Amino acid sequence: MCRNIRPLANFEPPVTDEEIAAAALQYVRKISGTTRPSHVNAEVFDRAVAEVAEASARLLAALVTTAPPKDREIEAAKARQRAAARYAT
Repeated sequence: MCRNIRPLANFEPPVTDEEIAAAALQYVRKISGTTRPSHVNAEVFDRAVAEVAEASARLLAALVTTAPPKDREIEAAKARQRAAARYAT
């Protein structure tokens, strides 16, 4: 999976529309193999991003879990620790 796409389910505070859109953009970039589509493909690229964002929002709204919500700050700190260990910074 693309490193830039982060899990969005079961967080407190809940995921924002901007975070969903950013994940959708990263996903479409990854599968299309381009970060900036040509002028000819811009419309279909943008439509794909919007459709993936809508599907992702529906998925996140429908998910049910009994696990307590994850704290964004704690998860971010864990990710920083993993990165520091991986890249020896």
